[in-house]
Amino acid sequence: MNTPTHRRPRRHPHHDAPDTSRQFARIAQLPPCRERDRLYEDVVRAWMPMAGRLARTFRDRGESLEDLEQVAALGLVKAVHRFDPHRGRAFESYAVPTITGEVKRHFRDHVWGVHVPRHTQELRNRVRASVRQLDCRVDERPPDIGQLARHSGLSEDEVRTGLAAMECFSPLSLEAGLPGTDGDYCLKDALGGNEPAYDQVVDRESVRDPLRDLPERERQILYLRFFRGMTQSRIAAHLGISQMHVSRLLARACARVREAVDGTAGDAGERASG
Repeated sequence: MNTPTHRRPRRHPHHDAPDTSRQFARIAQLPPCRERDRLYEDVVRAWMPMAGRLARTFRDRGESLEDLEQVAALGLVKAVHRFDPHRGRAFESYAVPTITGEVKRHFRDHVWGVHVPRHTQELRNRVRASVRQLDCRVDERPPDIGQLARHSGLSEDEVRTGLAAMECFSPLSLEAGLPGTDGDYCLKDALGGNEPAYDQVVDRESVRDPLRDLPERERQILYLRFFRGMTQSRIAAHLGISQMHVSRLLARACARVREAVDGTAGDAGERASG
């Protein structure tokens, strides 16, 4: 004959919820006054232990427990002041989602060092929950992508996205050493820099056609001035014309090229003088 077994009653998840219905009933009857403020403070103090417990469920996620408890306390204060007892529901059913929502909002707005879309954050939370649940298995082997996908109801690509997002709470320092380099090579050393030659290619291509359209003598003067580094006096002697004429031709050529490039006639001749 089987002996009946007696199961221990399951403890309510919010067993530490105090009874503050009397205070809320009195608050609803009072206009803004010192007594109502005192009652608000009494309710907050009574519910503070539960707010701290809710904050501790979010520990080990890259944020200090002290900061999480402060955020949870802020959520509790908001819940106390916004609760309407006339709606006929218990304060617990309003306070718990308000407090946890405040903590989650803190993670979304302040903890993530890299901007992650809300959908990706939700994938991360589902994958993280599945990892924790599957890690409790007897064989102690970490769950693979397929197992996580089946457990969470996500696709394997979504699981990979969620796993990647689990590393995005804080960005990696540029001074962090790269694996296998014995600290001699950091992430900053792998970053590229600006290549000035690219700008030169753009500049040369932009003036190619305007230079081709200039009269032969003006192209020659520009070449001698900017590519051979000759002064206006030497150019004048080389071409058998006056320096004043060289200056006028040089200024006119530069102005035509600039106007063709950006549509505005600049005073390029002043930079060519000297």
